[in-house]
Amino acid sequence: MTIRRRDLLPLAGLPLLSPLLSPLLSPIDAAVRPLEESHFPSRLHLFVWRNWELANLDRIAQVLGATPRDVESLGRSLGLPRKIRLTNDQLRRLYITVIRQNWHVLPNAQIMELLGWEEPRFAFTLKEDDFLDVKLQAKPELAPLAWHAPTPAERRRTAEIRQIVRQVFGPAIDAAGEPPFAFVDQLAKATGKAPAPRPGQAVWTPRYVYSYFALYGDPLVETDADPFPDGLLERLAASGVNGVWMQAVLNTMAPARAFPEFGQGWPTRLKNLNALIARAARYGVKIYLYMNEPRAMPAAFFTRHPAVRGERFQDWWSLCTSTGTVRDWMSSSLEHVFRQAPGLGGIFTISMSENHTNCFSHGGAWGVKAPVARDCPRCRERSSEEVLAELFRAMRQGIRAASATAEIIHWDWGWPDEMAARLIPKLDKDVLYASISEWSQPVERGGVRSRVGEYSMSVVGPGPRATRNWQIARQAGLRTVAKVAFNNTWEISAVPYIPVPHLVLEHCEKLERAGVSGLMLSWTCGGYPSPNLEAASYFFYSPRPSPAEILQRVAAARYGHPAAAAVVEAWRLFSEAFAEFPYGVQIYILPTQHGPANLLRLEPTGLPPGMILFPHDAMKSWCGNYPPEIVVAQLSKVAAGWKRGLDLFERAAPRATADLDIARTCYHHFQSAANQVAFYAHRGDAGRLRALAEAELALARRQYDVARRTATIGYEATNHYYYRPLDLVEKVLNCRQVLARLDRR
Repeated sequence: MTIRRRDLLPLAGLPLLSPLLSPLLSPIDAAVRPLEESHFPSRLHLFVWRNWELANLDRIAQVLGATPRDVESLGRSLGLPRKIRLTNDQLRRLYITVIRQNWHVLPNAQIMELLGWEEPRFAFTLKEDDFLDVKLQAKPELAPLAWHAPTPAERRRTAEIRQIVRQVFGPAIDAAGEPPFAFVDQLAKATGKAPAPRPGQAVWTPRYVYSYFALYGDPLVETDADPFPDGLLERLAASGVNGVWMQAVLNTMAPARAFPEFGQGWPTRLKNLNALIARAARYGVKIYLYMNEPRAMPAAFFTRHPAVRGERFQDWWSLCTSTGTVRDWMSSSLEHVFRQAPGLGGIFTISMSENHTNCFSHGGAWGVKAPVARDCPRCRERSSEEVLAELFRAMRQGIRAASATAEIIHWDWGWPDEMAARLIPKLDKDVLYASISEWSQPVERGGVRSRVGEYSMSVVGPGPRATRNWQIARQAGLRTVAKVAFNNTWEISAVPYIPVPHLVLEHCEKLERAGVSGLMLSWTCGGYPSPNLEAASYFFYSPRPSPAEILQRVAAARYGHPAAAAVVEAWRLFSEAFAEFPYGVQIYILPTQHGPANLLRLEPTGLPPGMILFPHDAMKSWCGNYPPEIVVAQLSKVAAGWKRGLDLFERAAPRATADLDIARTCYHHFQSAANQVAFYAHRGDAGRLRALAEAELALARRQYDVARRTATIGYEATNHYYYRPLDLVEKVLNCRQVLARLDRR
């Protein structure tokens, strides 16, 4: 079985014209019951708790129609720590966490009030910010929440909660720790140190990566949240990175005579892009734009432009690229961008993503057979490879009219095998062809056979699909790019990197033999300047040391020569343990992102899991084609092997707090995922459930200290914080309630 992200996503396209978006909010579904967290005495108490670390007192009070003093008093009664006032920058970076945490607590109007947003911005974010509405799933119907004075029964339960919090956490509940997003300031500050010179010739170029903390939606407008500050550029360059990428939506980047609705704000975006290009150039880094085009539009758009309406997908229609009007718009817009921003490094494209774009983008991806267009009167008479080659030529024509040197990279994400074989030879000879290295690599774990469906670090590439398609590309005279994951993947993205450099270097050795030309080093997760990247960077140049020497050098530079040998051994143990990860589980919904923060449910919720953000209790879906007992066994094996490496790492480098907390989080999350699968596989066994609930409580307590101490924990650029420290305290309350209910059975 192949894991396919797209299989999990019955997605709509992403429109860009905010006036058209307001009526397109995710529909309220009265049939979906909101989760009632009965470990709190009321929804009011749940709301105050969940938002204590996400919003300021005055805004929480405003939503409730209360006073800040009322809210603060309620928080103190729950045993919560002193309320910290969040900065504007912290609030700007928390919005996805705020929306997620209140999805089952507040109606949309009050979520918007909590954020201080108007409806068009909220609708745009749900649709445009990496498919947020799909990750959240259906919005339950909720009555507005209003302040009320706690009842006597609520006050009694509140006192019990306070006692549990103070008893279990003691002084740790009041520890300040690192504030959220402390890593932004830490990584933004340039050190001023010149990177060590790299002898020899570059082997792979370009080598581009995403920012560890960029805001995804419209980064060229929100310049006060700099996606690539000097310090991050400096550190990435020192790790061998020579390119960084960001999302750009073409209909916001240039004026368009054919479509006057497009191009609003383009001067601001290109001014900011040029400033970023100039600053990145000081570090030898180029900017690449991610182009997923042309973006589909809602029906209202085509009342004005009926001649370009193409294939329908749900409530969106393609701008048909078989029309000269659309191709000319794309060419002229790209020419405008590259003329206005002449230092731009290039673009990379995805043409069959979850976004509805060209008329074949939802005609059958990921499989063997070429996709088809059924509704479009033009494209249904044409082949997918013919239409996409024509689209790519139009894009290239515009870019080459302004730049002879910009890189044009076509990524085959979602291309069916039949189409890829026919399309690759049609690409222009001065473009690059990119493929996910590990895609389709066979794997067997716990006696279960599977194949990599997308990204993996536990399974090392390249796989047969990439190898075959790179060969086709080379025979056609094209340079090739490997999309790799050297920091983390959705196997666990709650840490900035997974410390398995042995697996990373094994992948580098195999790519060296495969003869690729360049590397895309991350998707949205994976842009952290880490020891993994540092180790991989030795392969970016020739000649290079042996892998053993590379690991020794990286460990000595980071932890000192006395600790280096033991750290390398710990990394080996981590790598061996991670190679037991049961790939074939549904990594997009398995609770390895949330770990011990994911609550236990004694009774089934009946809710489907939401990709990444809401694992819920959907154990059978989590397991994919694995029997649950094999998932438990394999994840337990990963955790046990990881613990041996962690014990050694803690002894060797006791002062490496941040790196140790990253390794601890991996261990806690792997063990917690095993516990949670076992919990739902044994819902009828009270004794087993009790032991598992106690184990989860203990993990949540330990992970609280880790998450409070180190701000990178639980964070990923397009999902923000999967959990904050108080969510782990809530898990303790949840486990205590589960144990109490089991006692009454």
